[in-house]
This record gives sequence, structure tokens and C-alpha cells, in this order.
Amino acid sequence: MSIIRKKLKSCYWQKSVIWLLLTGLILRLIIAFWLLPGYDEGYYYLYTRHLDWSYFDHPLLVALTTNFGVWITGITSLFTLRLGTVILYTGTLWLLYLTSARLFDHQTAKLTLSIVSVVPIFNVGFGVITLPDSPLIFFWTASLYCAAVEFFPNSNRNFYPTYRLAILGILVGLTCLGKYHGFILGLGLIGFCLTSPPHRRVFLSRWTGLGIILYILTLFPLWFWNLNHDWISFRFQLLNRFESPPEGEISPSRYSLFNVFSIFLTELGLLFPTIGIPLWWVVLRSSLSQLIRLFDDNLHIVSGKSQQTFSEYNLAQKQLFILWVSLPLMLGFTLLGGKQQILVTWPIPGLWSGTLLLGFYSIQWKQQSSNLIRWWIRGTGIITTIILLLLLLHTTTGTFYKSSQYSPFGNFLTPKNDPTKELIDIEQLRKVFAESSELMNALDETTFIFTNAYYLAGLIDLALRPLKNIPVTCFSYDMRGFIFWHDTNQWVGKDGLYITLEQFHKMPHLKNDFSRYFEEFQEIGTVPISLGGVVVNVFHVYKAKTFLKPYSLEESFLFYKNQSLVF
Repeated sequence: MSIIRKKLKSCYWQKSVIWLLLTGLILRLIIAFWLLPGYDEGYYYLYTRHLDWSYFDHPLLVALTTNFGVWITGITSLFTLRLGTVILYTGTLWLLYLTSARLFDHQTAKLTLSIVSVVPIFNVGFGVITLPDSPLIFFWTASLYCAAVEFFPNSNRNFYPTYRLAILGILVGLTCLGKYHGFILGLGLIGFCLTSPPHRRVFLSRWTGLGIILYILTLFPLWFWNLNHDWISFRFQLLNRFESPPEGEISPSRYSLFNVFSIFLTELGLLFPTIGIPLWWVVLRSSLSQLIRLFDDNLHIVSGKSQQTFSEYNLAQKQLFILWVSLPLMLGFTLLGGKQQILVTWPIPGLWSGTLLLGFYSIQWKQQSSNLIRWWIRGTGIITTIILLLLLLHTTTGTFYKSSQYSPFGNFLTPKNDPTKELIDIEQLRKVFAESSELMNALDETTFIFTNAYYLAGLIDLALRPLKNIPVTCFSYDMRGFIFWHDTNQWVGKDGLYITLEQFHKMPHLKNDFSRYFEEFQEIGTVPISLGGVVVNVFHVYKAKTFLKPYSLEESFLFYKNQSLVF
């Protein structure tokens, strides 16, 4: 009878987990189909048009993830560009479930899966939008699962290194090929082994040596590309990313606790406060418990006594493991924000790992009040789903604009104070070009298109390539991959089109700089982008006749300096 009960219970867990995965998959497919493209997605789309071993600002895997849907369908669209991300994230959720089940039990694993399934930034940032974070978090979680199986055997035997360390080396290498955060994961695993006495023996194992060799070999695309490009990607990530842009004078700032607090609040908003607050609380509480345990262990060593059972000690080691793969990113990037400008998504992989702790603590809370936990997760899921669907409706129809023809809310929002206007409807840009004889004639007569921001180039390419297969590049102080993708010498003597947004059109120094490279530089039209009848953005199109010389970043920098725009 006990065997039958176990099988029935296992079947129940499997069905409920599959239901969670399928429900989330359907929701993400809907969002992936309707959501307008973001700036970064347009840029990573260009990765697929310039496949290489690696790239200026990110490793290889984002190009493969983005291109997956295009390869299997033969169609280039926003949905196919996102298809790889949507599918991969379903695998990521399954791996997180397995990791939690290995560390704790299936009940905790299901609760952990339920928690991450209602977090907006996880669902959209990891599971819909095509970003380097998608392959990063997949192999990050695969590494956690492999490490959990290796470091915490099911039986109550002592830890001994096995062949899984070699597999772990490959998985951490693939994590690094997703995004440079993978190097921090590797350091976190090393930190755990150094601070956990039973696991220090990994440093004497032949499997660790093999794992390091396989790790280096897995990183071949990254170091091979950088070796042939003066290690520019590493220099950008470690140094140049934190330099101030040359558009204006920016004085060195002191450390700002206000900025730290702002980033912290933004993280809570991205996670949703009902998840973000308890997540930070359990991570900090567990960190404090580890410090207290370390102090107690030292006392026990001095006294020769220990009151911890094996199961208690093993549980503490599991929490230490989770802290090492979560807290460095969570705390490190949040505190760095007080000195440098960072993207608020940088700490998110650490917060993802921290959900393993939140799931563990939530099981304890559930024993005290199961209804409270049930409504906590269900309520959060209902609210976040409604918010996501409303935002999706607004970004496609302009529902919340006070002058929108679809707005039932009256005077509520204007494009000026709406951050979602950065999601641009490329179909409108394509349609206006196709219907304008002047713009189409200019497009037919031009050899190349350029813009002033690297993230705009991909959106312009997505919009106009069906009309004419023409290279799109970027002239800017921050050219990213365009430094290697196009040789501007080939266009000398040819005509181009300069396309930019309203906000950059209002910066006269950009026009003055670019006009120096052409015999004639004249605006020929505008393309308004509207939602619900409300104009939210405007593209400006310039005809640039006879390219006189290759674009020079150094020359433009001196031009800005002479215009008193730098220093």
C-alpha cells in the first residue's frame, strides 16, 4: 500500500508541475506574439545577421537563441525571434524544480516553481524577450542542479568528488557563453567549496582538474574571438562600460546611498513587492544565521562539543550553497549602483537563485497557515497577470492615453511621461515607408542606412529589410558590434539615409557632426508612430548624398570637444 501511495503522490506532483509549466508557456507565447519590440531585441536580432564566435558586448549564445525560431520556421518576425527564449525558459523552470527537489523535497520544489511563475521580471525578462539573460539563466540553473546532485548526495554519506565536477565545468562554461554573469557563478561555487569543510576536497580531485580543462575548452568561442580582436569584449565589460558618454560634461559623483535605495526599490518592483520583500528577507536572515552558526562552530571547536545533527548540518550547508550563488550578485550590484550607473536587471540572476531559499522558508510558513501561503501566491499571480495583460493592451493600443480612441479611463497618461513608448511599432514604420513615394524613392536610391544609436539600428533593419535588403549601421561614440560588422570605406561616394527619433533630432550637434561626412544632408520626411490615434514617437528621415569619408569615432569626439560638449 505504501508503494501505491508513493506512486499516486508522485503522479500528483508530476501533473501539477506540468500544469504550471504549460500554463506559463501559454501566457508567455501570448505576450511574445503581441508585445512590441524593445531596443535590445532589435540589436540582438542583428547578431543573427552577423553570426560569429562571439560579439563586442556579449558572448555567442544570445545569437543562437534569437535565431532558433527563424531557423526552424524560415520566417523572420518578432515572434520567431522570441520563440527560442520562450521554449528555453520552460526548460529553465523544470531545472529549477529539480534543483529544489534535490536540495529539499518535491513539496518545496513545487512551491518554489509556483513562486517564480508569478514573478513579472522572470516571466518577461527570462521567458519572453530575446536577451542574453535567457541562455544565461538556463545554464545557470542547469549548473545549480548539477552542483546540488554532486555536493549533496541523497544518502547520508560523506561527500566525495565524482565525474559530475567535469560536467559542471562544461555547464558553467556555457553559462559564461550566455552572459558574463557566469564568471560570478563560477566564483560563487568556488567560494562555497572553500567555506564548506566537507567540500574542500574538490580542490584535490582529478575530476576538478578535468572540469577546469573542459571549462576552458567550452569557452573557446569567447576567448578565440577576443584573442583576434584585442580582447576588446573584456576591456569593454570591465572598463569602458563604466565610462561617461562624450555628449556632455558629467562630473565624478560620490557614493550615493539614495541611488542604492532607488535600485533596491526598483528590484522590488520588478519582482513585485509581495515576492521581493520576503525574498530579500529570507536571504538576509539566512546570511545572519550562517554567521551565527560559524561563531557557534568555532566555540564548539574550542570546547570539543557539537550539538548539531548530521541533517541539521547538511541543511545549513545547503543554505550556504544557495547564498554563495545568490548573495554576491544581489548585494554586489545593488551596492555598486551607489557609485556607477548599472542596469537594474544585473542582480536578477542572484535573486533567481535566492528563490530556492524563499521556497524552503515558505514551506515552514505553510505549516503554520496553508491558506495564507496559498492566497499569497495565487493573489500575486492574479495581480501580476492582470498587470502584464493591461500593459500589453496599452503598449499595443494606447489604452491608458488620455486622448486614445480606445481609452475608457479619461485623462490618465500622456506619451511624455510614459516609459513604454520606447517599445516601437516597426510595422507602422514599414507601412509609412511603403506608402510614401518620396521615402521609397530615397530608399531605392540609397546604399546604406545609419542611425545614431546602436539599439535603433536593429529596429530599423527589422522594419525596412522586407522593403529593401540594405545594410543598416550606427555612427556613434558607442558603436558596439558595428565596429566590426561594416567597413564604411565601401560606402565612400555612395548615398545614405539617416534615420533617428525625435529626441535625437532635437540635438543639433548630431546633425552638425553627421553632415560633415556628406555633400548634402537634408531632412526629407517624418514617420509618426501612434497608438490609439495618439502620436507617441516620431522618426526623422534625412537624405545623405555622397559619403565623403569613412566615419571616424576619434574625429567626431574632437568635434564634440570643440563644440564644448565634453570636458
